[in-house]
Amino acid sequence: MKGSVFERLPNKKISRKGFVKLCGIGMASLALDNALLKFAFGRDDVSTGRVVKRIKGLHDLVAADGIDPYAITVKAVEAMGGMGRFVKKNSVVLIKPNIGWDRSPEQAGNTNPYVVGALVDMCFKAGAKRVNIFDNTCNDSKRCYENSGIEKIAKEKGANVYFVDDWNVVKAKFSYKSPMEGWPIYRDALECDTFINVPVLKHHGLTGLTLSMKNLMGICSGNRGLIHFDIGAKLAHLTDFIKPDLTVIDAYRVLKRNGPTGGDLADVFDMKTIIAGTDPVLCDAYAAKLMDKDPLSISGISQGVKYNIGSADIAKADVLIINA
Repeated sequence: MKGSVFERLPNKKISRKGFVKLCGIGMASLALDNALLKFAFGRDDVSTGRVVKRIKGLHDLVAADGIDPYAITVKAVEAMGGMGRFVKKNSVVLIKPNIGWDRSPEQAGNTNPYVVGALVDMCFKAGAKRVNIFDNTCNDSKRCYENSGIEKIAKEKGANVYFVDDWNVVKAKFSYKSPMEGWPIYRDALECDTFINVPVLKHHGLTGLTLSMKNLMGICSGNRGLIHFDIGAKLAHLTDFIKPDLTVIDAYRVLKRNGPTGGDLADVFDMKTIIAGTDPVLCDAYAAKLMDKDPLSISGISQGVKYNIGSADIAKADVLIINA
């Protein structure tokens, strides 16, 4: 071991007592190295979450319909006031799609790659210095990134697409009692200037639907299966912790059955809609209505309303529907 205490040993025999002493020194040295690494990489760092920016769009929510997923994503964000409202010059942006499953774009298990590509383009045009993209996948990460089509398109457009590192986390700290207290959250989800949440709308066997709040599970390390217990409150608190600046729900191809994994094209419905807004609860509620679901029957939405994370009252919202 270069530079270690063992490298500096004198070239002579060592007594048993000396050997034991030397081992003790070595163990202490390793412990110190581990402590320094722990300090350097912040394994015990604590965060109270992202700072809320309260960015207002021109509307509470925009739903854009059309043939081209790239074009309607651009139209939806433009109608909200443009990406420049959310992304400033020389800023760092995190785009968080769903890349959780080893599925092709046609199978609708992940966010549509052209929706992600459109957002990357708009972020750079708005002056972003760097655009990061990652997800904590359920299937093999390499296959998910590749077969979803997201890695290829996003990298071609200049985004930094990478796999997560479980050591690079901080622990969530809340100002109120939360079942997510102490949960390890990937650092890059917090240390960004703009957080754009980009889920795909689809059926989910446990929660009814996968929406924007559930998509945030992909920024969590640890045993994420435990999040499914009391999931509504946990998703609401996680959303409050992250405070996404912009939510863009991909409802272009929708998995109506056998989610969240899917795989059968017979379960996929072409809705050809993109939803954009700044209130994740409202966005989720609107998406639930598109799936003929009572929004408040979805635990994440009902808990989001309960904890005042956002509103599910679509009737009182300023909703713009456009055909691109």
